[in-house]
Amino acid sequence: MNDRLLSLLGICRRAGKMAIGFDPAVDSIETDKTKLVLAASDISANTAKKLKAVADAHKVDFIFIKRTKDELSFSLGKTCALVAITDHGFEKKIRELILAECNEGGNSL
Repeated sequence: MNDRLLSLLGICRRAGKMAIGFDPAVDSIETDKTKLVLAASDISANTAKKLKAVADAHKVDFIFIKRTKDELSFSLGKTCALVAITDHGFEKKIRELILAECNEGGNSL
């Protein structure tokens, strides 16, 4: 399966332009490095609620993607359910891919 979003996230990780996991994402958000937070579709409600509160407080977008923790983990080579993107260029392209995906297959991410 050719998944452009997961491929781009893998490149983003190799470039060192993301924080992976809850605590690194919170640290990145609180130091104003984060441009966008992505969460797997099957992340726990409690974790999502806590991270969304931090993201909202710092005016960072929080988006659920149509990928599971397993799919996200496989593409990044590390077990995770959420990532914080710290680079504007990657953030812009990721948003484009998510928007294109929404326009193709309905309204949900």
